[in-house]
Amino acid sequence: MSMTIEECSATRQPRPIPETSRNVLEQLSMKGKVTLVTGAADGIGLAAVEAVIEAGGDAAMVYRSNDTAVEKAKKLAEQYGVKVRAYKCDVTSADEVQKVIKDVFGDFGRIDVLVANAGMAVSQPLLEQSLEDYKKQMSVNVDGVVYCAKFVGEIFKKQGFGNLIITSSMSAHIVNVPVDQPIYNLTKAAVTHFGKSLAREWREFARVNIVSPGFFYTKMGASPQCENEAVRKAVLARQGDTKELKGIFLYLASDASTFTTGSDILVDGGYTLT
Repeated sequence: MSMTIEECSATRQPRPIPETSRNVLEQLSMKGKVTLVTGAADGIGLAAVEAVIEAGGDAAMVYRSNDTAVEKAKKLAEQYGVKVRAYKCDVTSADEVQKVIKDVFGDFGRIDVLVANAGMAVSQPLLEQSLEDYKKQMSVNVDGVVYCAKFVGEIFKKQGFGNLIITSSMSAHIVNVPVDQPIYNLTKAAVTHFGKSLAREWREFARVNIVSPGFFYTKMGASPQCENEAVRKAVLARQGDTKELKGIFLYLASDASTFTTGSDILVDGGYTLT
């Protein structure tokens, strides 16, 4: 348990309200803040990067194999006048994750936010899926998030502040997902509850929240089957554009969400309502 018997029985003292601006646009500003995003070369991760730098923040773009992230980082830095750097890292390696977080901290001097976004999916029923594919999904979607949390959490605790955002999926909310992704669904349910547990464990120094997207136009959601399913069942009758996730990432990363922790926010076009 994260709390001792003594802590459970003790009277808690109220904490002060953060000294943030009452102006909502100023609350959403990321000036002076550093955000690290994994899986940042494209798709949802790139949208998260764009959200924070468009609000004036600096960003570290972590990618595994898509080297276009390096050029994108340069262009974004020039366009917005902020500091943006790309770092190559395989999130399935604890050593590489530890090193990249150390490098980012050394280059930027702080890490305010980490968006654990890197993920993958194998669309096959369990009985047709190899154990190797199972292990790949677990290593990226679960181990990668745990490694990021482990090593950035150490920095957050030393700093006395920090903010972890985990990209999960609407599949963690429903059982009858109409795509053959039982292991993917398992991984996303795992990191959703992991994030909620961390929100309690880190309550003295950091916030932790989860974003659960539905069907979006990304590499994983580009198939005709995904688009058909979104049109068939989502209340808004379409897939989402990743630009429609920028607002929620900016809200969670910024001072606008200082009273939000342990939340799992669905952005699914109403898919899970049906």
